[in-house]
Amino acid sequence: MAKRPGTPPPELPELVRADERISFIYVERAVVHRDQNAITATDERGTVHIPAASLGALLLGPGTRVTHQAMLLLAESGSTAVWVGERGVRYYAHGRTLARSTRLLEAQARAFANQSSRLRVAREMYGMRFPGEDVGELTMQQLRGREGARVRRIYREESKRTGVPWTKRDYDREDFENSDLINMALSSAHTCLYGIMHAVIVAIGCSPGLGFVHTGHERSFVYDIADLYKAELTIPIAFDVAATNPVDVESDTRHAVRDAVYDGSVLTRCARDIRKLLLPDDDGEGLEIYNINVVKLWDRGDRVVSGGTSYAELETIGDGEW
Repeated sequence: MAKRPGTPPPELPELVRADERISFIYVERAVVHRDQNAITATDERGTVHIPAASLGALLLGPGTRVTHQAMLLLAESGSTAVWVGERGVRYYAHGRTLARSTRLLEAQARAFANQSSRLRVAREMYGMRFPGEDVGELTMQQLRGREGARVRRIYREESKRTGVPWTKRDYDREDFENSDLINMALSSAHTCLYGIMHAVIVAIGCSPGLGFVHTGHERSFVYDIADLYKAELTIPIAFDVAATNPVDVESDTRHAVRDAVYDGSVLTRCARDIRKLLLPDDDGEGLEIYNINVVKLWDRGDRVVSGGTSYAELETIGDGEW
């Protein structure tokens, strides 16, 4: 058989474990290409080689061009490409997920489909916002009421801290500028956060649409996870920006969020929190959700059998031929 042209893809054992990878690299105004098993980024300053097998996600910012071979290498290496706005703030689209296993996705679907497990996850989400408090017996109505009171208190405290007048959260999705300065800053900050959370969720193989508190929207789970971090991240940022009375509140807020998440710690924390919510009994030992490359066949209930095997001699199903 003739040898297939091109550089052979890396074997699975050659790939770096997910928890030992570079979480992400941001590239803008450059040409992204491939040199053997490395991704290259070239701009007016020269060319940088990035080992694809040790990369988690490549964030492609404005002015970036990427070749077919570069995308092929990322896919073969268990990495992903995410098209983002400046410095990785706005999320536009993504390539493949990092996860080859559906373990987290299946856990999310099971928890979502069962009322008691869905309530458990929702309570855990609220519990993350009320450290030290027992929310295990509260109904969803009680949790929403407590959360509403907490958020109103945070708004008042931030208003007092920064001197920015505050009345209420008031915004029009169809008319961004039909709001006061602080509400425009809040909308801009939250939009950035949604993009970041969306990128993490798809990168680890979960569904953005299967939410536990929010529901009925393609980004319900994104809103669920983003709500965990608003009080400590985007709300203070929005008030800080509004206090400067900026000329371009949207741009200034976007840059402030960018600077706050630039070290990648929010991405790491988000991925860890999602695993804790969906796999509460897993201690994380050996949880290699990225590089497990095994396909199995469902055999009813919780049973599975090996894929890639002919079962013709073991069992006959129907009279047809495959």
